[in-house]
Amino acid sequence: MYLLGYDLGSSSVKASLVNSETGEVLAADFFPKKEMEIKAVKTGWAEQAPETWWENLKQATKAVLGESRIDPQDIDAIGISYQMHGLVPVDDNLQPLRDAIIWCDSRAVPYGEKAFLQIGNEMCLSHLLNSPGNFTLSKLAWVKENEPENYAKIKYYLLPGDYIAMRMTGKPCTTASGLSEGIAWDFIANKPAAFLYDYFGFDMNLIPEIAPTFGIQGYVTQAIAGELGLTEGIPVTYRAGDQPNNALSLNVLNPGEIAATAGTSGVVYGVNKDAKYDPLSRVNSFAHVNHTTEQTRIGVLLCINGTGILNSWIKNNVAPEGISYAEMNEVANDIPVGSEGISIIPFGNGAERVLSNKEPGCSVHGISFPRHGKAHLIRAAHEGIAFSFKYGMDIMNDMGIETKTIRAGYANMFLSPIFRQTLANITGATIELYNTDGSIGAARGAGIGAGVYKDAGEAFRMLKKVFTVTPEKEQLSMEAYNRWRGFLLA
Repeated sequence: MYLLGYDLGSSSVKASLVNSETGEVLAADFFPKKEMEIKAVKTGWAEQAPETWWENLKQATKAVLGESRIDPQDIDAIGISYQMHGLVPVDDNLQPLRDAIIWCDSRAVPYGEKAFLQIGNEMCLSHLLNSPGNFTLSKLAWVKENEPENYAKIKYYLLPGDYIAMRMTGKPCTTASGLSEGIAWDFIANKPAAFLYDYFGFDMNLIPEIAPTFGIQGYVTQAIAGELGLTEGIPVTYRAGDQPNNALSLNVLNPGEIAATAGTSGVVYGVNKDAKYDPLSRVNSFAHVNHTTEQTRIGVLLCINGTGILNSWIKNNVAPEGISYAEMNEVANDIPVGSEGISIIPFGNGAERVLSNKEPGCSVHGISFPRHGKAHLIRAAHEGIAFSFKYGMDIMNDMGIETKTIRAGYANMFLSPIFRQTLANITGATIELYNTDGSIGAARGAGIGAGVYKDAGEAFRMLKKVFTVTPEKEQLSMEAYNRWRGFLLA
């Protein structure tokens, strides 16, 4: 029997078909082959048409069915991972009223800041664990004020994953985890945050039915089965935002476990056993996929804008022309730990939330012209990226997340021996690297929700480590970090 997982990103939609018994990925594909368009009508805006998501999902589905040649009747369940914080308002006919306002759109910042100020820091942080910020409810507030004709027609507001599930099943619903990522869940009352809806003047009937993260969320309809090449009645049994789902895909479910990614930007997602928050809102806290009223599991999300994009910049502007990333790693390995005194602050990709939304830019410190060359800069960049992770993880540690294990996909910056060993050394955590991704995680999540697996332990028994990095007891990395931190805070 098989499990079908989808990962709806802002650049593509990926589908994976997993054998539920062996854990083997039978087929995987993504569309479009070039990045999906993000519409930016004004500076700071970012929108996508939900129909574009659907068309790419159809192509990905047909591709994996064609490659695997399985009988769709043998698919037990469907799971969905999706880009977080987006807004898809739909009308009485469940049709989108406008393009989706996606996660990286910043137009709602003033609405969230005003709510935070007027409601009060203590009320927001103790109940929501966050400022309303630039999240989904603040985006809805923008629509209410600036597009009253659209707002008046809204039947429900949905997250991107809610929309995809609704297209499949005809049933509009969301999850408590989804509401929390939109900063709409009251962790003290354990229900939608009525006080925030009242503040914005929203009718709480705009919230669709709340379904479990793991469990029956609807069934593929006959019409959609024909459109996708599936079988009518396959249940959708799991749904989560991309970062909580990335943690699930790495079997990060318990306190002290950390999931990390380090692509263009970097994300560290840790699990806390207490509903705590950062008083300065430098990290965000959400209900993790396994959070319940009986068992508190809070996902604490740290985002760093300037990670892999610095490595790419170094490759294109500093490293010898034509060199590959693997060759860059080899060149930098010849340089001692600490880059012989060079420190690079990697924050050159916009305002950094971990720095309270300051934008210090990227800077290089300690260069000696007779002593340093390109290889020093490459190593200092990799170390500086690791140091930025450590800086943010210290905030998470102050919130009670004791970092013991970091799990990540064997990709992007985690292919750099310098980055991963430096990160292990300065955090004291063992790093475990796996070959998995969001769509595979969503498929396994669907298996948990459908009861194919009795629990997460059984679902992830087939998850195999590719590589393990053990922290080394050497002081040079920590000395280099402290020097770096001094430049950052100067």
